[in-house]
Amino acid sequence: MRKWPSMVSMGILILLVSACGSGGGKQSESSKDSVNPEGKTVVTLSVQQADSFYETAKKKFEEKYPDIELQIQVTEDYEQYQKTTNTAILSGKGPDIFEISGLPIKDYVNKNLLLNMEDLIEQDKTIDKSNLQMNILDPIKSNDSLYAMPFGFYLRAFVGDGDILGNTRIDDRNWTWKEFEEISKELGASGTERRYAMTGEAPDFRMQEMIVDRYAEFVDTAEKKAMFDSPLFVDAMQQIKDMYDHKVMTSEPADIGKQMFYSTVLSSSADFIDGLHLYFSNPKLLQKPEQRGGTRIVPASQFSIQAQSPVKEEAWKFIVFMLSEEGQSLQERQGFSLLKSVNEKKLDDIQEQVNNGTYKTPDGKAPKVSDDEFAKFKDFINTADNYSEGGGKVISIVGEESMAFFSGQKTAEEVAKLIQNRVTTYLNE
Repeated sequence: MRKWPSMVSMGILILLVSACGSGGGKQSESSKDSVNPEGKTVVTLSVQQADSFYETAKKKFEEKYPDIELQIQVTEDYEQYQKTTNTAILSGKGPDIFEISGLPIKDYVNKNLLLNMEDLIEQDKTIDKSNLQMNILDPIKSNDSLYAMPFGFYLRAFVGDGDILGNTRIDDRNWTWKEFEEISKELGASGTERRYAMTGEAPDFRMQEMIVDRYAEFVDTAEKKAMFDSPLFVDAMQQIKDMYDHKVMTSEPADIGKQMFYSTVLSSSADFIDGLHLYFSNPKLLQKPEQRGGTRIVPASQFSIQAQSPVKEEAWKFIVFMLSEEGQSLQERQGFSLLKSVNEKKLDDIQEQVNNGTYKTPDGKAPKVSDDEFAKFKDFINTADNYSEGGGKVISIVGEESMAFFSGQKTAEEVAKLIQNRVTTYLNE
């Protein structure tokens, strides 16, 4: 029997926090001249890790604009990128376009160091704003304007086994983890064999996952204030412990068919079929308990244009190219598209294949998916608008310290105070 892969879950948590990583190249100095020996305008693009996507984008962009040379700069590691890029931006130097994921974007915005893309989108007649996934772009704005642009996005999904859920009425827009526990207990004991709600991950992982979903409730990034020494956080820890103590959840892996729910990240239209039907023959998309707003969005790497760049116009042309049908349709690009038309076409293509029986899941099966489900998939994409800037370091601190509570070494209040102190120190560094 196949087991639930915990490595998939670990990958999910990494995706949830940020798109950090290390690259294989070495960062070169930013070009001091805006024109190369061939007379082309030079635009520098600084990224956190090497990827064939950037090389493909460079080739296609330069074909469209032969008078522009796009120079890609890659750092050797994440921490070096953070340090050198931050120093360069604060001094008004550095790359024209740079990956801002993980950097203090709000600080840059308050110091007028970034170009306001909101104004440019409104003015640029080549952009069809009605075709943009504004439900994705609006939540990531800073000071009500857009200063960073992702080239794609992921969706956080919570999936239930539709067969065992049956006619169980779940108000997943408003349910709590306590209600989830009660429903899971009842359903788990309803069959011939006991079933867990969720398996394969330790309670400290679930704690981290919960904080990612509710980050804004415990961290005020603007004020650099932590709120972990609160009854709300203590109750959240106790709720997770209760679900493990009461055997609603387990750290042990389980055979497929022994679990009723799972959490995953969808990165493409095909994931609505391959990912969901890999575990359940009748998957049901739900909103996770206590998750505020709509479906959680995870933007792919975000890029900003430096306000002091001498080639802002050419840099903007690259952003516009990446938002075009051609740029959004590049095979190497990761995540869902920022264009509604691209997402709809991919889903329509898959729907046609499913209906005529030619679509096969990775295990070779022909899935059964109704037209109503495809309509729900489109709605799932178009209504996703839940975003918060979850800090990777903060999430790590929560995971590290909460283990002492789950193992019985410290009380919830003691752990909450330790997390509060560590996070407060980190936020004020």
